[in-house]
Amino acid sequence: METTLIILKPDAVQRSLTGKIITRFEDKGFQIVAMKMMKISPELAATHYAAHKGKPFYDGLVNFMTSKPVIVLALRGNKAIEVARKMMGATFGSKAEPGTIRGDFGLSNAFNLIHGSDSTEAAAHELKLFFGEGQVLDDSRLIDQWVYDMTSGTPE
Repeated sequence: METTLIILKPDAVQRSLTGKIITRFEDKGFQIVAMKMMKISPELAATHYAAHKGKPFYDGLVNFMTSKPVIVLALRGNKAIEVARKMMGATFGSKAEPGTIRGDFGLSNAFNLIHGSDSTEAAAHELKLFFGEGQVLDDSRLIDQWVYDMTSGTPE
């Protein structure tokens, strides 16, 4: 099982889309193992988006992400990173397919509602940025036997 970081960005929170988005992940079968609402500090945003420093959109991105509260989630599931990113859709809402989060709720290319880790390495790094030691639960669910076919011993 993988754990990935999801951030419901300020536009998702301000537009009251958080419940709809979280429900999609839960309906898919993901387990929420950590969640909090917070206002991202400029320092945390700079660390989180360090790879984009110097790019034309960097300052606007940091300003946007620190402008209003966000909801940060740790989601666990089989292939969580790949599946969550597919559910999110293309980066730009105007280009995202219907049925995806960005495709159904977004039009803007700048305000794109959601962030999700793009690799296992990124997820490990990002989860440590947003959650402290012991805040991401390691708890199994009884319903996993109904979410995944476990007959081979691993979730499918």
